[in-house]
Formats: sequence, C-alpha cells, structure tokens
Amino acid sequence: MAENNRTEIASLGEFGLIDYLTRNIEIQNASTLLGVGDDAAVIDHFGKQTVITTDLLVEHLGYKSVVVNLSDIYAMNATPTQIVIGLGFSNRFSLEALDEFYEGVYAACSAYGVDLVGGDITSSQKGFIISITAIGEVTPDKYVKRSTAQKGDLL
Repeated sequence: MAENNRTEIASLGEFGLIDYLTRNIEIQNASTLLGVGDDAAVIDHFGKQTVITTDLLVEHLGYKSVVVNLSDIYAMNATPTQIVIGLGFSNRFSLEALDEFYEGVYAACSAYGVDLVGGDITSSQKGFIISITAIGEVTPDKYVKRSTAQKGDLL
C-alpha cells in the first residue's frame, strides 16, 4: 500500500505558502516591474509606476478593510489613489449592515484621499467576505521592497 504524503498548509506559513503557490510564475510583460512576493506589485505606465495590492478579509469593518490595503501601498513608498471592492455576503446580512460597512469604507477613503472606483458583489452561502484591491502610484524607481529592510529601520 502506498504511503500517503500530506503536507499541512499551516506548516508553510503565509509567506511560505505564497512562495510555494507562485514558484512557477514567469513575468510576461515588460511593464511588470515587481510581482508576487512583496507588499504590492509595481507596474510601469507612462512614466508613473502603479502599485497594486489586494487582501481577502472575512467579516471586518469597512474602515479597517480599506486601511489594511492602503498600508501595503504606503509600505512600498507609494501614494494610494483608488480602491476596488468585491463582496460576498449571505442573506443573514441586512441592507443596514451593508450600509454600516460602506460608511466605514467612505470614511477611510475620505481620510486617505482615495477613490472607490468599482467592484463586484455576489451572494455567499454564509458569512461576509471582502476583497479589496488598492492601487497607488510611485515616482519611477522609488518604490521600496520588503527585502531591502534592514534591522533598525523605521517602519
């Protein structure tokens, strides 16, 4: 009988899992300056470099959902400019609950000068699932990679 080998996902940790799942990525476009493996991607468009990140959250407050994404843009030394939101929610959530979530989203957008420019909604069997993509820009070649951090750096 063949022995079943099973690796528990938890044994890899978040960054180990990302490294594992993306180990075969080959960049196809010259405009992709930095891809998977840092706080955000960096894309070169028309003399400005675009920084993009996304997070998938479960049952977070609207304000926090936006800010955790913006922090990745700021970590790259970029300025956040837009967000896109994807939501999945079950019928246990009321319109008032969604309204409360969006009040937090709008408050964060206002506080950080970011535009909500689109998104998607879908039904979910249970729970409240949030996917936010944040977009920002950085002066060419001024983005900061996580790998360049040194002990003692102010973060």
